[in-house]
Amino acid sequence: MSVELLDTGTVHGCLHLPDGEPRGAIALTHGAGSNRDAKILQVMCDRFAEQGLLALRYDLPFRRRKPKGPPQPARAAEDRSGVADAAAALRERHTGPILIGGVSYGGRQTSMLLADQPEVADALVLLSYPLHPPGKPEKARTEHLPGITVPTVFVHGARDPFGALDEIRAAAALVTGPTALLEVPAAGHDLSRAKTDPSDAAVTAVLDLLRDSL
Repeated sequence: MSVELLDTGTVHGCLHLPDGEPRGAIALTHGAGSNRDAKILQVMCDRFAEQGLLALRYDLPFRRRKPKGPPQPARAAEDRSGVADAAAALRERHTGPILIGGVSYGGRQTSMLLADQPEVADALVLLSYPLHPPGKPEKARTEHLPGITVPTVFVHGARDPFGALDEIRAAAALVTGPTALLEVPAAGHDLSRAKTDPSDAAVTAVLDLLRDSL
């Protein structure tokens, strides 16, 4: 396995290359306070490449505009366009199944894109989905979830303040396509700080859900 830089002009990231011909491809992006070098993205892309997938970790447009600071809600549509560009970049390199996803904010924007444009990818991976702001369960971000028709895997910490596991289960039930939930014991919102590396189990959950298509 090796890693190479990818810069198409619209997509800036790192490709983790599997040994041999890929059997699938996945693009993962970061949360509001991070970038493509987030530890959880690096280990997840390593694990996916070890399982024969071409794995891309990439920066969203807001992070390319500024190296630090949160995204601007008024420009979230630009980030969703960045997700679509990443999926398209993978389709130019691979003709098999395309998976997309991300951490927290990146995962939410990816899920919103797939709810609106299901043809963009064949599956969705949500790491620490930010179901609601901490302490504000009444502001659940679930309106678009019924529009998601592709297989979806949630990877979520048991102590994540952005959504309790019972809340995530209820949210996953709104997704129209098949779903799976991987619970990460004792982990908060930052999965890279989990006591046990969740990447192997997360990749296994994804591969199990997509057993017939990968």
